[in-house]
Amino acid sequence: MKTLIEHVKVLTMDGENRVYEDGCVLVKGSRIEKVGDRTAAENWDLGPDVTVIDGKGGLLMPGMVNTHCHVSMMPFRTLGDDCADRLRRFLFPLENDAMTRKLVYRAARYGICEMLLAGVTTFLDMYYYEDEVAKACEDLGMRGFLGETVIGQATCESPEPYSGLEYGESFIRQWKDSSLVRPLIAPHATYSVSPEMLKKSFAVAEKYDTLYTIHVCEMEHEIKKFRTEYNQTPVEFLADLGVLDRRTVAAHCVYMTEKDIELFAEKQVGVAHCIGSNTKGGRGVAPVPAMEEKGIAVGFGTDGASSGNTLDLFTLFKLFADFQKTEYHDRTLFPARDIVKTGTMGGARALGMEKELGSVEEGKKADLVIVETDSVNMFPCYNPYSALVYSANASNVDTVMVDGQVLVRGKKLVKADFGQIREELEEEMEPFMKAAENYGEMI
Repeated sequence: MKTLIEHVKVLTMDGENRVYEDGCVLVKGSRIEKVGDRTAAENWDLGPDVTVIDGKGGLLMPGMVNTHCHVSMMPFRTLGDDCADRLRRFLFPLENDAMTRKLVYRAARYGICEMLLAGVTTFLDMYYYEDEVAKACEDLGMRGFLGETVIGQATCESPEPYSGLEYGESFIRQWKDSSLVRPLIAPHATYSVSPEMLKKSFAVAEKYDTLYTIHVCEMEHEIKKFRTEYNQTPVEFLADLGVLDRRTVAAHCVYMTEKDIELFAEKQVGVAHCIGSNTKGGRGVAPVPAMEEKGIAVGFGTDGASSGNTLDLFTLFKLFADFQKTEYHDRTLFPARDIVKTGTMGGARALGMEKELGSVEEGKKADLVIVETDSVNMFPCYNPYSALVYSANASNVDTVMVDGQVLVRGKKLVKADFGQIREELEEEMEPFMKAAENYGEMI
């Protein structure tokens, strides 16, 4: 079965940033078979059973990649947004009080729908009961890089610290052959996991040749701890432990020194830049220009809906542009095309998937998005990249394809009932909301 997408402006985001003004894309199975303009498409072998999608002059781009998320934290959205020391005083305790396996599943389904409707086709997740998140991915056709949290404290899953390591290894074995789910290992942070467990987690990642994701240089107390106890930065500490290499995806990375950046470049570490949650938390702006100057792969991460309040990358495009330009007092910094590239190919590179994802090229996975240009906020559209960064929002996403399957068409989910998914989540959230009342002064 083939699908022809026509009447679109194709933003390939390939190495040459090619654009096809009146473009077409031919998909066969889960892969892109052909990319070109209308004239070239006239000579393509479409076969007898081709399905045609009329893009109606929209912008066709690669599916966006969310490189850091806690998708099942959806029930926390708008709770305790202005609470000081929120993670330790509110999020961790309420999580242990009220997060359940079934709530993880239903919240993951809701969050995945939110991402799909916003043109996100791949996400990296760190949370608990991650096998439930994997089931939600397969239910809805989403591509997920999923890791069970390893942390040195009691969790909603177990009163025993570090139970996530055994769970995580079992999860990797269970899901390693999935076409949509890539399991990984996810030690929580430098300040919440012991050096021994950081190394054991990395050994699991090496054993199964998968990713190793961790929060790094996110908190001021984290920086102070490592300066006081080790006379090092967290990055220097991780480098000495031997847990930095091409498989490492470091989230946040706000408080980075020049030496830290050099170590990341040397070890080929990928970075998930969470501009929304970092600035909302008052932590600062990560030194992305210096990272990219050293060739570090940087993608965007939304963090959980409790931290950034959204799972869409359009919001991050605009925040990234505004904060980086303001931080460095340079309007020319990060042209719009580069920002779109960070949200697509940058994310793919950070996950080590640049040969499969991140651009519209023959042979790559058919993860594609059409952004319509008919809405009031999308006219005029002189520069398509500027339109995506400064004008577009999630409501402009018309069509989404993951692994060759159309999951959103006409701005609606094709294979899921969003109303039902929301109702099921609301029902499951009732005990959670009752437990949240115990934190009334924070919420």
